[in-house]
Amino acid sequence: MIGLAIASELSAAYPELSMVLLEKNDNYGQETSSRSSEVIHAGIYYPETSLKGRLCRQGNRMLYEYCELNQINYRRCGKVIIAVDENEIHQLERVFVQGQTNGVVLEWLTPTQVQKRVPGVKAAAGVWSPDTGIIDSHGLMYAYCRRAREQGVSLLLKAPVVSIRKLEQDYLVKLPGESIKSRIVINAAGLYSDQVAAMPALDVDECGYRLYYCRGEYYRLRPRRYFEHLVYPLPEQAGLGIHLTFDLNGGQRLGPDFCYVDRIDYQMDDKAQEEFYQSARRYLPWLEIDDLTPDYCGIRPKLQAPGEAFRDFIIKEESDRGYGGFINLIGMESPGLTSSLAVGRYVTELVKQSFIRENQVDG
Repeated sequence: MIGLAIASELSAAYPELSMVLLEKNDNYGQETSSRSSEVIHAGIYYPETSLKGRLCRQGNRMLYEYCELNQINYRRCGKVIIAVDENEIHQLERVFVQGQTNGVVLEWLTPTQVQKRVPGVKAAAGVWSPDTGIIDSHGLMYAYCRRAREQGVSLLLKAPVVSIRKLEQDYLVKLPGESIKSRIVINAAGLYSDQVAAMPALDVDECGYRLYYCRGEYYRLRPRRYFEHLVYPLPEQAGLGIHLTFDLNGGQRLGPDFCYVDRIDYQMDDKAQEEFYQSARRYLPWLEIDDLTPDYCGIRPKLQAPGEAFRDFIIKEESDRGYGGFINLIGMESPGLTSSLAVGRYVTELVKQSFIRENQVDG
């Protein structure tokens, strides 16, 4: 998602440049980008001045406009964030204040108002976010890719990067069977972005670029009740909690949970069914365990280690470390989908500044 958005935005800004988009798999978007909740976030939870906060809010507005212009399916359905009982109201108030500080449109809901918005949900209070939505993420990636290719970007599939070597002015990017010389290298490799960052000899631990894999599973929910809006419990240390979402076809699901893992594995079983049932039943008291069936899972590239506090996106041009023209995007998890267009614009500006800096040095 992020790499395609950057290619789309950058090629529009610099049509005279030759650009190659490298994809290690046999098609784009087969990992984190196709294994999400497909939610367009409003930017409620993140610190006001963080990249996650700023790019999410910008991206939210840009994405809705982009969907209209490019006929991408979406639905501005809104979501309700809930405090399940009185003990959680104070934390919900903090979420409400943070969202308002960020300039997000929010409304406080009483228990009666929660019931009107999302009948069948147990809550002591709620917060209504009208600008949250859902999107066809595959349609969005296709639109980004089509635009980039129409603007001259070459897409190479089954092209994993083997190594990156710094030359005097350029980088030599080695692939299986061939190499590409490029003045600018943009590392948007998702789950593998810390490994790519290390290739030209950056110390990822010293830079704070080490990634931690966080697995999240989703369970399909039998549609015994119809929901018009998403339902989110309060956020947890490594995620937004096991929430109730649906897709554009009306299929309902719960998830994701979170679990730090050592390897990338997308196999699903029903081991988490009881955990999902107990978690969701706190706010869906009518839920039965047989309503849940395993659906799919995703893995988030988190900079935040287990037990660690908030970590922001890293989007950085590495001139100060002696790698001018090398741009790293590390930890691009949620709200990466929502932020994708805004990230594309942000990286385009970094490329512009890199060219300006290079010309000043050459001059």
